Amino acid sequence: MEQRRLGRTDVQVSALCLGTMTFGEQNSEAEGHAQMDYAFEKGINFLDAAELYPIPAKKETQGRTERIIGTWFRNSGHRDQVVLATKVVGRTVMDWFRDNREKGELNRKQIEFAVDRSLKNLQTDYIDLYQIHWPDRNVSGFGSNPSRWQDAEAVEDENSIQSTLEIMGDLVKAGKVRHIGVSNESAWGTMRYVTTSELYDVPRIASIQNAYSMVNRTFETGLAEVSRRENVGLLAYSSLAQGYLTGKYRHGALPTGARKTLFNKMQRYEHPRTFEAVDAYCALAKEAGLDPAQMAIAFAKSRSFMTSVIIGATRMEQLETDVAAADLSLNEDVLGKIDAIHQEFGNTAP
Repeated sequence: MEQRRLGRTDVQVSALCLGTMTFGEQNSEAEGHAQMDYAFEKGINFLDAAELYPIPAKKETQGRTERIIGTWFRNSGHRDQVVLATKVVGRTVMDWFRDNREKGELNRKQIEFAVDRSLKNLQTDYIDLYQIHWPDRNVSGFGSNPSRWQDAEAVEDENSIQSTLEIMGDLVKAGKVRHIGVSNESAWGTMRYVTTSELYDVPRIASIQNAYSMVNRTFETGLAEVSRRENVGLLAYSSLAQGYLTGKYRHGALPTGARKTLFNKMQRYEHPRTFEAVDAYCALAKEAGLDPAQMAIAFAKSRSFMTSVIIGATRMEQLETDVAAADLSLNEDVLGKIDAIHQEFGNTAP
């Protein structure tokens, strides 16, 4: 498995990262352990979690994913061989995460509570990469109207990026966190994190975890340059467009046990032009003799700004297919045809 440098740190992570957000909801503890065993055997040394998980977020299940990872660490003894990433939530209307939310989710009391709870759940005394799951700023995201990035007004209790980095710096000094990253961030926010670290004695972000797929290449517009010039590598999530780019939902299909079938919360990808684009990418994969899921992952992996592509699965055969994409390199003909489809359809599911 190819290893890539995480930002400007001395940490090397696998080009594929195992996402775990199904652990504790669609996957049992035993299934989660089996997935981590398989991924580790195949050379994946990078796990991504969040205090929020599993998905969909619910009070009664929150924290299960981290606890499943924690029991795997205890049973396998692999903690020191794994780069562990998890996240703290940003501004949210979900009021069940913790008490005393008097100043948003990213004040000192909230972050310190969150990291201590994650460490306990994960059965470890340090987190390799601690990420801000989404901004504390009043911004849009997760497929909502992107114009609100510009239109959103600052909220009265907004925690500044500088204050967030100061808190993170104390966690690093305490040995609870090794490196930090952001997620679901804008180009402006990412540069503010970078420049703040240059001006003050606070940690520098090593990575950004945003959505990136063949139907959502918005990262290329402004963030790709930031990523490359500032060495803030992308950890891409939803490179399969939550399963749509595998072709399994084509023509209205609802496979048993699939996320769309169970939860019907994938409207970000349900636009007429997205369906047409998915059909075009699946047709290209067939023409090239490729599995559509592997083609989508290999495309994301090939980007110059990519550090690691986060993969996730509910069934072992899905995981085996996804992991096999690590060995796939797309030729210039296929890459050119992917770009041609993108020119025709654009970012249909931002």
